[in-house]
Amino acid sequence: MRTRALLAVFVLGAGCTLGPDYQRPDVLVPEGWRDIETSEQESLANTPWWELFQDPELLRLIGIALAENKDLKIAVERIEEARAFYGFQRADLFPKVDLSASAAHVRASEAGLPPLASGIDNEDSLYSVAGTAFWELDFFGRIRRASEAELALFYAAEETRRGVVLALVADVARAYVELRDFDRRLEISRRTLESRVQYVGLAKDRFDGGLTSELDWRQAEAELHRTTSLVHEFEGLVTQKENEISALLGRNPGAIARGQTLDQLALPPAVPAGLPSALLERRPDVRQAEEQLVSANARIGEAKALLYPSIALTGAFGWESTELGDLLESPAKSWSIGANLLQPIFNAGQNRRRVEVAES
Repeated sequence: MRTRALLAVFVLGAGCTLGPDYQRPDVLVPEGWRDIETSEQESLANTPWWELFQDPELLRLIGIALAENKDLKIAVERIEEARAFYGFQRADLFPKVDLSASAAHVRASEAGLPPLASGIDNEDSLYSVAGTAFWELDFFGRIRRASEAELALFYAAEETRRGVVLALVADVARAYVELRDFDRRLEISRRTLESRVQYVGLAKDRFDGGLTSELDWRQAEAELHRTTSLVHEFEGLVTQKENEISALLGRNPGAIARGQTLDQLALPPAVPAGLPSALLERRPDVRQAEEQLVSANARIGEAKALLYPSIALTGAFGWESTELGDLLESPAKSWSIGANLLQPIFNAGQNRRRVEVAES
């Protein structure tokens, strides 16, 4: 009966968690606009936007970036770190069992002590083998609230990774389109440079023939030098943009393969009006912020639980003997079992301030 009563108390206590349960805040947004069809808009929202460019080379570069980008790998490791923190915290729900063994040669002090009993040496060897167990009963939900908070942070880390993915894809697509734009400007500048060279030769011939003044010839040369500087400028911009894309791909600076020209790239359609407001719930930064709110809400219950008693069960079983050969004999056996209760009485309001911090 006593065992059943203790078990009933434990089951009832295990179901108690302090602090508020998370409730999603109300979002005051209009459900939609009248006289607007949303089926096409929802279809566009579900389409990977980078595929709208219809450039296989751009898709290949995005695939490389998603596989090799260093920032994305860091974000993935942050997820693994958050997963480990969650497992680390949740482990407190279960008993902890340790095994220890020791061998020592000891000598008891004779100064200030009563004389030892006759026949007992104050210097001897001591051997012991013992297993110990500790289990904190989570009556008020401190551990469960802490685990809930870490789990929410784990989900937030996953949303951070999604945000990095979206930003990475956007950066690769933007840099690629800018690269094709610089390629086009460089091509135009080179064609212009060829015509300027021909025109300078023509202006020189006309000056030598006395048909024009030297001013026309010198102006043609000035335009040639200006166009030459534009060619060098765009060559530098192309190289810089290739280096930027290489960094996004997680590679050393190098040449970037081209696909379609700027004129051949299909432009994505304009974002239509009337998109459903539920799309905001897909944003990784919004979802990350909500998971952080869930975690902060759980921390309130964790802080409140510190105002109440903590109860733990402890136990030990082992052998202790002065003779190694008799260590595992029955007379050397020892064991203990007990329960500990700790109730904070006075800490200058520290635990209450901790609750206030969590609530804020």
